[in-house]
Amino acid sequence: MNENDTIKLSHGSGGLQMQDLLRARVWPRLDNEWLREQGDAAVLACPAGAQAVFTTDSFVVQPLFFPGGDIGHLSVCGTVNDLAMMGAEPAALSLAFILETGFPVESFDRIVESIAATARAACVAIVTGDTKVVERGHADGMYITTSGLGWKRGAAPTGWRTVEPGDAVIVSGTLGHHGVAVLAARNKLPFATELRTDAAPLNGMVKALLDAHPDVRWLRDPTRGGLAAALNELAEQAGIEVVIDEARVPVSPDVRGAAEVLGLDPLYLANEGRCVVVCPDAAAAGVVACLRAHEHGAGAARIGTVARRATPGRVLMKTLLGGTRIVDMPSGEQMPRIC
Repeated sequence: MNENDTIKLSHGSGGLQMQDLLRARVWPRLDNEWLREQGDAAVLACPAGAQAVFTTDSFVVQPLFFPGGDIGHLSVCGTVNDLAMMGAEPAALSLAFILETGFPVESFDRIVESIAATARAACVAIVTGDTKVVERGHADGMYITTSGLGWKRGAAPTGWRTVEPGDAVIVSGTLGHHGVAVLAARNKLPFATELRTDAAPLNGMVKALLDAHPDVRWLRDPTRGGLAAALNELAEQAGIEVVIDEARVPVSPDVRGAAEVLGLDPLYLANEGRCVVVCPDAAAAGVVACLRAHEHGAGAARIGTVARRATPGRVLMKTLLGGTRIVDMPSGEQMPRIC
């Protein structure tokens, strides 16, 4: 490989080569009025009456490319979805690269293109960023950090403090695709069916949901630790007990089969294009229908209920065999570096 085909330490020096990298390979793909200013920060106008919602995340997934996505696509989806779960409309993202010396420029181009395409799909601008280059072996090729700013109008979702006994627990689709897709790609596992990530920006679906159902109480994207971690966090924060029905939890046959082979529980597998919704029982059918009307919510289902007679902080599952088991908070990682 020619040295001009790889990232060098000088690409992170702040000098001419870094400017050339940004001008040739980043700014044209992410072009917008804020990046054209080439300032140290972006100046954004806050809409009247809106609350600012801010989040940040880092992405260290391996491999960098996997079926249905890559680290760039994942970085935009993850940050956009964190804003959406708070009921905010994403307004702007920042983007920071940490690149390794020797990283192929062609791979860098692919990832920036993926970032640009995902940002367009989410209707969000990347308005500022940073680039650093480290020595070979110090960054697994590439790490990405994204931060996001969004505007929230109104009170929905109201959060865990308003979750009540009898409320419905709903998921927006089948679980575990991202976790098994990354694991299969990393280990080159020969499954008969290609396992693809579910990573997707959910802000459009969530906006439509909240417009139709402002009584939604709580939203969460079940990423690391999967559905089990998300529900345990809710149960502990709200001092409630959540009861789910194994027969209603949507898991596709290919994910279920892969999880069985690998000895993994789909409840603990990571998701990057799914959300968990808690709403009043009376609104549950309408919430499920609203989610199913969107491409990213086609597999939505009600999976459980907030218990009326409860042990606070506990998640239970009614099993297919007719018993009940405790769904614990995960301890440790089932598999590392899925985001």
